[in-house]
Amino acid sequence: MENIRILAINPGSTSTKIAIYKNANPVFLKDIKHSNKELKKFKTIAEQFDFRKDIIFKELNKADIKIDLIRAVVGRGGLVKPIESGIYEVNENLIRDLINSPLGEHASNLGGLIAKEIADKLKDAKAYIADPVVVDELSPLARVSGHPAFRRKSIFHALNQKAVARLHAKSLMRAYEDMNLIVVHMGGGTTVGAHEKGRVIDVNQGLDGEGPFSPERSGTLPVGDLVNMCFSGNYTKEKIKRMIKGEGGLVAYLGTNSAYDVELRAMDGDEEAKFYLDAMAYQVAKAIGSMCPALKGNVDGILLTGGIANSKYFVNKIIERVHRIAPVHVYPGEDEMRALAMNGLMVIKGEIKPKVYDK
Repeated sequence: MENIRILAINPGSTSTKIAIYKNANPVFLKDIKHSNKELKKFKTIAEQFDFRKDIIFKELNKADIKIDLIRAVVGRGGLVKPIESGIYEVNENLIRDLINSPLGEHASNLGGLIAKEIADKLKDAKAYIADPVVVDELSPLARVSGHPAFRRKSIFHALNQKAVARLHAKSLMRAYEDMNLIVVHMGGGTTVGAHEKGRVIDVNQGLDGEGPFSPERSGTLPVGDLVNMCFSGNYTKEKIKRMIKGEGGLVAYLGTNSAYDVELRAMDGDEEAKFYLDAMAYQVAKAIGSMCPALKGNVDGILLTGGIANSKYFVNKIIERVHRIAPVHVYPGEDEMRALAMNGLMVIKGEIKPKVYDK
């Protein structure tokens, strides 16, 4: 085991993150930024495949990484069909849905495709994806929207939420599958999940911005006003979508998607910045409270994670409203590269078996 390596790949909208792990230890980390000029020449995300793959090989060669020691290549999962939590070996069915995604384009779709391409060039490696955003463990009651024409979907920060929940359980020498937790990922979008005995039985749909507003998403909006806006003739479908995701939240109120910058403004006496930062924390706290009934009030802990969890001010604003529900624990940032690699390591060590995507 001492010579075995795992390659983790996480494509984002403007970056590609790669990491090499030797067992549980990172030996190489690289966050490759992509300029608008570089990406502008591609009409679709699928067309970026060769560009991103070639950059990964270039960086590995530059760092003199011995890729023949790699035994697992784990890519960030994309917008495939709803699946259970776990790690999946990349097969033809998965490749089909990563290319022709049933939920639309997203850079994370490239993760499994590039992982497969790299693994096929190696002698003893296999390609996987782990806990993609479409992990679906919702209870039947959580799927009900209020009208039969609509059905609630599970799309959230599954990889980070699951990894943090397992890390927390391990810190208490308990099993994740024996605990009830409310996990909050706070980044460009915010998702709040009710984890019951290892399954996320309820969560807001983060892709379209349902739930609390966030740095760039509007969150759940007043539905009547939204309908009126859609039929006013003043907005295109694309404009409405951008208002909800990308140009909503702090971007709409304050002109920035940086919660850190907003906090600096608030601390410097900007009352408007402080007001909307407090409002965002208020909505996150409300979302946490809304998950208590899903767990029947039996909550072992509330976990705050994601980039915004680095803000002590913001975190404290949430804690003061929810600390009576359950103990609150803060895990700042997100370590999705480690989560991907650890899934690969568990497969190599035989601790878990990869699942089959047979949709």
